[in-house]
Amino acid sequence: MALARVASLALVGLDAHRITLEVDIAQGLPAISIVGLPDPVVKEARERIRSAIRHSGFEFPLSRVTVNLAPAHLRKEGPAFDLPIAIGLLIASGQLRPAWLEEAVYLGELGLDGAVRPIHGILPLALALARRNTAPLILSPENAHEAAVVPELTIYAAPHLRALAALLQQPNGHAPQPSTAIRWEAAAMTNVDFAEVKGQAHAKRALEIAAAGGHHVLLVGPPGSGKTMLAQRLPMILPRLTLHESLEASSLHSLAGLLSPERPLLTARPIRAPHHTASAVAIIGGGTHPRPGEISLAHRGVLFLDELPEFHRDVLEALRQPLEEGRVVVARASRAVAFPARFLFVGAMNPCPCGYATDPKQACHCTPYQIRRYLTKLSGPLWDRVDLHVEVPALSVTQLFEEQPSESSATIQARVEAARARQRRRLAKDRLTCNAQMRSRQLKRDCYLSSEAVALLKQASQQLRWSARAHDKMFKVARTIADLAGAAEISREHLSEALQYRSLDRNLWA
Repeated sequence: MALARVASLALVGLDAHRITLEVDIAQGLPAISIVGLPDPVVKEARERIRSAIRHSGFEFPLSRVTVNLAPAHLRKEGPAFDLPIAIGLLIASGQLRPAWLEEAVYLGELGLDGAVRPIHGILPLALALARRNTAPLILSPENAHEAAVVPELTIYAAPHLRALAALLQQPNGHAPQPSTAIRWEAAAMTNVDFAEVKGQAHAKRALEIAAAGGHHVLLVGPPGSGKTMLAQRLPMILPRLTLHESLEASSLHSLAGLLSPERPLLTARPIRAPHHTASAVAIIGGGTHPRPGEISLAHRGVLFLDELPEFHRDVLEALRQPLEEGRVVVARASRAVAFPARFLFVGAMNPCPCGYATDPKQACHCTPYQIRRYLTKLSGPLWDRVDLHVEVPALSVTQLFEEQPSESSATIQARVEAARARQRRRLAKDRLTCNAQMRSRQLKRDCYLSSEAVALLKQASQQLRWSARAHDKMFKVARTIADLAGAAEISREHLSEALQYRSLDRNLWA
């Protein structure tokens, strides 16, 4: 008769919870019961553990075995508990007497041959463990490489259950060295460049403003005008990823199983471009066991939706809250899980079903009813949440064959980073990083308007009949333009330029 306790972790969304595995071996018919609200994958661990213990040179106890996963009210999911249950069984049966690492946390799936396999979501688990205590973490070699990006942790790699048992029984002084922390450095994206884009100076300027202030953008133009090309290059002019932002974004990718041992940490801002046939769960997140969707995988990066009106209406309407709040709450009958979704949104669309309503060189064959029906696929509340509405006209033959190079991404990025630095200094007390995150209090405090700019804003608001949200967004965009110019006050020129990026309010949606 024996009782053993082993520590592990469970992930609910991005929140990690400490799990205590109690393994009891008692008299009775040979059986193993796992209690404590396990899901089917955890229940199937019985067969994997039985085979893994035998193939590792140990004996599976021919007694009644009860495994309790505490706390019992929290649902346990996934194969991460295979390794701690096996270690608890060996300790309870007297086959393993750890000489050290008694407080270690174990995570890993077991193969039938005893091999320790990687699991998803190791990075958020490692970050949570580092915040709580300094207990050693024992993982598969693949997961150990990913968790090594957290320098505060002591990590040991266990390729096999047999090797782990030998490690635990060694005297502490003879133990192998833990995995070393990985050195992180932000990487610059070099595969594409803004210099490759012909013409479209107005659209490039709009994207520079969007990158500088974190503003959402809608690109409208005929086919082949360069909307997709522009959007794909937007991440290249965003400020370089910081370590804190990288850990946030990488945790979501780890949870989705998108990180590899060779690339355990994102070093450049992500860009996600889902197809227009994607479901609401794929875009927003969710499922029976909630997982992050495309908007969360684009956290700290760019979400690009091409052919925007072709997306399902429920998908587009579900974007409203994340666009404003930078997070999404996936609610299910048993629980609600929150995922961060602080992304820069870029949408691209044609002005009509055939695409040529604004093209002076091509005739549009759509009726006014077809155009209106096409444009109303985007509801007013949705496009009202987009800061910049940019028209991308078709290129002329002269522009297509021009040889004069335009500005490179590095040149534009330098201006963007300088503007972001001004915003961080101004908004530091509010723990905000860019103008798009400002609320009414910051707008009143930081957006100084000259008398001429105030008169212009009143006139524009009356003519375009803006909502209060659109009015505030103009403030924020004008503040960003002033930051790019290094100005403390928003002048009439800054506001005039900001108004250009809402011209589609009257040209298309009037």
